[in-house]
This record gives sequence, C-alpha cells and structure tokens, in this order.
Amino acid sequence: MSKTTHSPQKAVSFRHIAAFIEMRSHRTSRLFSYAGLGVGVLLLLCSVQMFLNINQLLKDKNPRRNGFDFISVTKTISNETMGRDNRFNMADVEELKKQPFIQDAAPLNSNQFRTKASAGNIIPFSTDLFLESINTDFIDTVPPGFKWQAGQADVPIIFSADYLEMYNVFAPSQSLPQLSGESLGSLNIMIECYGPSGMVAFRGHIVALTDRINSVLVPETFLSWANKQFGQSVNAPAARVYIKTTDANNPELLSFLEQKNYHVNKDKTKFGRVKQVLQAVVSGMGLFAVLVIILAMMLFSFYLQLVIARSKDNLQLLLLLGYSPGWLGKTVSRRWIPAYTIIILSALLIASLMQWSFQHFSLNGKDELSPFLHIYLLLLAGLIWGLCLFINARMIRKLLYRLQ
Repeated sequence: MSKTTHSPQKAVSFRHIAAFIEMRSHRTSRLFSYAGLGVGVLLLLCSVQMFLNINQLLKDKNPRRNGFDFISVTKTISNETMGRDNRFNMADVEELKKQPFIQDAAPLNSNQFRTKASAGNIIPFSTDLFLESINTDFIDTVPPGFKWQAGQADVPIIFSADYLEMYNVFAPSQSLPQLSGESLGSLNIMIECYGPSGMVAFRGHIVALTDRINSVLVPETFLSWANKQFGQSVNAPAARVYIKTTDANNPELLSFLEQKNYHVNKDKTKFGRVKQVLQAVVSGMGLFAVLVIILAMMLFSFYLQLVIARSKDNLQLLLLLGYSPGWLGKTVSRRWIPAYTIIILSALLIASLMQWSFQHFSLNGKDELSPFLHIYLLLLAGLIWGLCLFINARMIRKLLYRLQ
C-alpha cells in the first residue's frame, strides 16, 4: 500500500514560519520607508488631483461661439523690428493652419488705398477710414445682406461694437448725437475711395455689429475689387490674422505663439498663462513625489535584503525541508499587504480631505469643482499598491532562489 506525500507548505501559513525570519532588527529603516512611501503617494495623489482641478477651473474662462475661440494675432513690434515689414504673408498663414491646436486661420485684409467716410447732415462728421475684410466664417454676426458684386453702388458694413461705444463716449463733447445699435442701420454713409484715376463714391450702410473683431468690415469681394481698382498692391500681406482654436488657453498654443514672437490679446489668454505656471508647478511636485516613492521602495528593498541575510540559515533549513522559494516568497511578501494597504488608504483619505477642504473653503462650495477625488486617483492608488506588492514578491523570490 503506497503512501501519499504532501508538500509541507500546504498545511502552514506565515505565522508558522515567522520565528525563522528575523524582522525585528532595522525597524528604523522599515519605518522610514513606510513614511517615505506614504508622503510620496500623498504628494503624487495631490499633484494629479490639482492638475485635474486646474484644467477644470480654467478650461472655459473665455466666451465661445460654437465651441471655438477666435483670437487676433499680430507680429510683435520691437525696436529691432520696427523698420521691417511686420505683416503676415501666405506662408505664415499656412504655417498657422498646420498646427494641431489651431483649427483654422484667416488673414484680415485691409484697403490699399485712401478711404474717407462721412454721414451727411445727420452727423456732420467726416474722417479717413480703414476698411478690412475676412472670411465670413470668422465673423460672429453675418446677416444675409452682407454681400457685394461689381457694379453695386451700395456697400454693406459690419461695424465693431467697441467702436460704437467709443463714439458714444466722445460724441457729446463734439456736439454730436449718441447712437444706439438699432439706429446705425438708418445711417447713410458716404464712402469715398481715392485712386490714381480719381475718386469714386459708394453708399454704405451698417448691417450688423460685431463683438469679435475691432474693425470696419466690408465683403471680401468689394475689398478685393477696390484694391485692384484703386490700390497699388493687389495681394498685400495682412497686418492681422485671426485663428480659430478649441482652447485659447492651450499651453501648447501659447508656447508656439511666444516662440514665433506673435502678439495676442493678453485678456483672452491670461488664464492660459496662469494655467501654464500652475501646471508646471504641479508637474514638478508630481515628479518629486515619484522620486520620493522610488527612494522609499529602494530603502525598503535594502531592509528586505538585510532581513533575508540575517535569516539565511533558517531559510536554507526551510528550503531543505521542502518549502519552495516561490511559496516562501509569496508567503513572506503577503506579510506586508496590511502595511501597504494602510499606507495607501491613509494617503487617499488625507487627499480626499484636502480636496473637500479646497472645494468647500477656497471655492465656497461652488459646483465648478467636485468635492470628491477623481476616479483616476483611485486607479492610481490601486496601481501603486499592486506595484509595491509585485516588486516586493519578486525581490524576495529572487533572494530566496540565491540561497539554494
């Protein structure tokens, strides 16, 4: 009658072999590694959460139309460049269009001839005028009547709402009547275009106001025809270009514009510049946290090596008794599951309290930000927990195989 042999590890657990392993020495190293791991995990969780908070709080600070931002871009003029032609040619515009963070770009073309405007007897006022045109996709208000073709004496105009506000500010001091946006459509404006062959007059009327572009806009067909008829240059470079982007605060966009020495309205991109600084600070804190975690794991690995070295004779005896290195490594590594679980859960709890305090006290409980941690942080904490256990089990198993 044959006897069945059983592997000794099937009937025992770590508490049965704990006496063979010397873990009481070097407790200071173990505690320091625990503390370093806890601080590193907490810093990493907080940095990731703050990175997400920054994106959430600053992502929609600019008014948008149809989910896009439209920004006016000019070339920065300095003492060194003021004598050059600081305008955009078609190559510059095409380069803007090719950028992944820019959906489209369009030059704001201007008149290449002298233009003068007056409003007749209603407003006894005349001034030299500049006219501009741009692709209608970049204009926020385009009425059906904003069209022109050769031979048409009437020119539709889209007027800047900011210009109307400026006029109403200085009009009383010049004994001129103030105007409402609705009354602009009733004005008959005389547009005088001067060229080499003389002056040609057109009737202009304001068909809409624009909040986006500070200019006096006319249809592209009219300005193109007038530049050929009266101007000296047909395809002149543009002093301004409008870009269409999903996020005017995109750090990549701001970095690109800065590298190209392009100037944008600081009010439209100030949140993006703040975001750049904050994200850089938080990213630096995240990298520091990763470094702390790595150093804590290295310190704990030294502690494990000392434990294995001091328990070498006892562990070799267990191996001779039939305990496999794989089983011993798995059983010994499980000894630290509670410690790692407590460290990770404590870091999550403190990070949760910090997020709640930030939302409750700094933002006065506003709904712009959730008081709870993002799901990414729970996944990150679980990943760190699993990674710590995997590294310890692999290291212990490797050290035990060396004892054979």
